[in-house]
Amino acid sequence: MPSLRSYYKLLAMKLIITEKNQTARRIATILSAGSAKREGTARSPIYTFKEGSSSVKCIGLRGHILKVDFPDEYLKWQDVEPRTLVRAELVKTPTDSSLVTTLKRLAKEASEIVIATDYDREGELIALDIERLCREVNQKAKYFRARFSALTPADVKNSFSNLTSLDENLARAGEARQDIDLIWGATLTRFISLATTRLGRKFLSVGRVQSPTLALIVEREKEIQSFVPEDYWVLTVTFEKDGETFTARHKKEKFSTFEEAKEHMDKVEDAGRVVEVVQKEREINPPPPFNTTMFLTASSSLRISPARAMNIAESLYSRGYISYPRVDNTVYPDSLSLKGILKTLTGADVIGPLASEILIQPALKPTRGKKISTDHPPIHPTSKALKSELRDVEWKIYELVSRRFLATLSSAAKARSTKVTVDCSGEEFVARGDVIVDEGFLKFYPYGRKKDEELPTLREGEILKVVDKKIEKKQTQPPNRYTEGKLIEKMESMGLGTKSTRHTIIQNLIERGYIYGNPLRPSETGMAVSSALKRHATPVTTPEMTSQLERDMDEIAEGKKTLDSVVDTSREILDGVLDLMEGEKESITREIKEGLRGDTVLGACPSCGGELRVRISKQSGKRFAGCSNYPECNKTYPLPQKGGVIGTGEICEECGSPRVRIIAKGRKPWETCLEPNCPSKAETAKQGAKRAGGKVKKGKG
Repeated sequence: MPSLRSYYKLLAMKLIITEKNQTARRIATILSAGSAKREGTARSPIYTFKEGSSSVKCIGLRGHILKVDFPDEYLKWQDVEPRTLVRAELVKTPTDSSLVTTLKRLAKEASEIVIATDYDREGELIALDIERLCREVNQKAKYFRARFSALTPADVKNSFSNLTSLDENLARAGEARQDIDLIWGATLTRFISLATTRLGRKFLSVGRVQSPTLALIVEREKEIQSFVPEDYWVLTVTFEKDGETFTARHKKEKFSTFEEAKEHMDKVEDAGRVVEVVQKEREINPPPPFNTTMFLTASSSLRISPARAMNIAESLYSRGYISYPRVDNTVYPDSLSLKGILKTLTGADVIGPLASEILIQPALKPTRGKKISTDHPPIHPTSKALKSELRDVEWKIYELVSRRFLATLSSAAKARSTKVTVDCSGEEFVARGDVIVDEGFLKFYPYGRKKDEELPTLREGEILKVVDKKIEKKQTQPPNRYTEGKLIEKMESMGLGTKSTRHTIIQNLIERGYIYGNPLRPSETGMAVSSALKRHATPVTTPEMTSQLERDMDEIAEGKKTLDSVVDTSREILDGVLDLMEGEKESITREIKEGLRGDTVLGACPSCGGELRVRISKQSGKRFAGCSNYPECNKTYPLPQKGGVIGTGEICEECGSPRVRIIAKGRKPWETCLEPNCPSKAETAKQGAKRAGGKVKKGKG
């Protein structure tokens, strides 16, 4: 039995547990009106304050406090058949033992435990793990769940005044995803890696969502490679009126032969007559509110990768600048005070005057998207920000979110399009112009706005002087490669992954060296793995199977299916996939090994024209680029010792050495040439030193 002293201690302490330290600090600051004190260690800080006669302690974790894994006897890859993983028991182990010890010590003393993790599947699973750990040492405490969509004083205080309970169905859906992804990823990754003897840091990764996503990029690359361009010719004439010129294109936009194009152009004389002027006005509707996919796509257009954009958004959220960034919803709830947000934004740099302009509108009529959910509102700003408070890239994201919010409350833009048809000796040429006549929402959200294309004022019957005429040869173009933003949109449309995972899937493919660049291109390794799986284990690379499992997990969240039934179904599907792969093992191994050779070739040797390949020194164990014609050619270059190195197929204009792309975990991929003494590198170093000597802006958080 507890002592009287510990009993009273039990009655007196409330424990608040959040997902991250930054969130714990902010919640404690808000609830204590700034009086919270920091205690504990630097690694596990605890924020304490008084609430009436009770004490409150608030601690933040570092994401998942438990991880799911296989028991120790399954961890040695070469000693365990991959198939045995399919039905192996799964265990949960602490991600940080000292943090678990601290959590249990605090929980043991608490009379009330409030779990304040993010409210989504992942956050609810973390909450469930927290509650399980706390109940191991304290069954008597009262357990509550705090849910919020923004870390503003109003939202935090409201959530702690309206505590609820854990959503176990949502947590179980998150747990099912965790289990299924581990089982599929570990089983298929080990099968492919063992079959190709690619072990250690060079293992070949295969995943339930990762592989169909890679297949999209690879199939698009194959379309581009197999595309046969067709020649065509276009005719353009430049006309002049009162000193202004404009260009028109022949009404028949494409001519299949030069001879046909020349025959029509030869008819064109020195003047043309305007035969028709058609003007139309149209409205361009303002965009819907941001959900995660729209936000990441827009960030990508600013050259901020989805993974980085999400990290920045989460930081801005935890510091109270924007709302929760992992959402499907595209409709503002009635409970959201749009006018209140606008009033808050009037104090923000750049955004302030724009918010004031929206505020004077007689009524606020926000746009609506097609997706409605009740867990969180669309992404929106929650407090004012000053540029001096944020790093440059953080400001870009904050400004993007704020401007999008303002745009959803603005009016439609109006554009005027003009089509002019000019007759030149029986040949008709068409010119088009498009100008914005009323900016509407574009004043607040100018991203992607096209430059006005204005034509001179023309009237039917006017005679125009021909000042130039051209026959231009062109070619049909292959389909575009996916940008990261467009790939996320494609993944969403095909049911691959979720709002919370799509950007990490792409980042994982980059870090594994399967894809690179933006637009995205597959490496030889990525091509080899995906193509072999496509031919011999098709279900692994198609979206149907994985999207069905996503729907199954949705039904767990809705209470229609159980975790065990969905995980068992996924195991049965995986058994069938392994049957296919085991029957085609020799072909898979051969094709992947043949394809892998390409990623060791970095480009042509500038000395002899041979292949520069990745080599490992027998003496030092370090890798370098060496010529395939050794010993006749002893050309070598040093290489970075960490990260993937992929040839780009390009040659440095300064030094003539091949250019390569370096992919290192935790860093943005970069391109460089192999020659360490290249003049371009000296200039880059000089510019870097110059920047370092200038003023450096420091951001908070």
